[in-house]
Amino acid sequence: MEPIVQISLDLTNIREALEMAEVAVEAGVDWIEAGTPLLLGEGLHAVAALRKAYPKHPIVADLKTMDGGYLEAEMMAKAGATHVVVMGVAHPATIRAVVKAARDYNIKVMGDIMAAPDPVACAKMLEANGADYIIVHTSFDERGEDPARSPFDHLDAVVKAVSIPVQAVGGLSVDQAAEMPKHGAPLVVVGAPLVIDKKEFRPSTDKTELLSVLRELVAKVKNN
Repeated sequence: MEPIVQISLDLTNIREALEMAEVAVEAGVDWIEAGTPLLLGEGLHAVAALRKAYPKHPIVADLKTMDGGYLEAEMMAKAGATHVVVMGVAHPATIRAVVKAARDYNIKVMGDIMAAPDPVACAKMLEANGADYIIVHTSFDERGEDPARSPFDHLDAVVKAVSIPVQAVGGLSVDQAAEMPKHGAPLVVVGAPLVIDKKEFRPSTDKTELLSVLRELVAKVKNN
């Protein structure tokens, strides 16, 4: 697939999320993600607000679903999400329930292999159960305890093991993110307001600088 750039809105309220989304869309970002903190703070109302503001953009709801798969996916689809995230360490029945809801509501499923004891086996299981994408995810807390950990620990093996598109998430710099398509992960994601190249971007930060960073990222990804 052609490279895609996704902004993860890891904020806690709709106002800040919309402000950040405006900058990202102006920079040329393709997909908008309602990050887990945003969903915890505002729920499906955040997805609905993003859908209203950006009716043509794909919207990812990072639910990290572990149970109640059909209902969670259904709720987000009705709110305007085009993609939902289910955890690979969930019971396979939950994964299948999310996939069923996705097929019923014409959305896509992203399977997150974070915390899987065997990342490759988890990715293959997700694909076998109907996931449309695999997320190779090194968690925030894991990296906090061991900064050496990164998606590169498993990325190559996972890319070789599955036939569906892969995304790498967790602690990547802007330059590393831009190189992901070359590593077989064409779904490039950058978080906001997480640390980006040792700079912390929040809605109050200079938007001109953030716009420049994101435009540069989009250009690198699209020109690779």
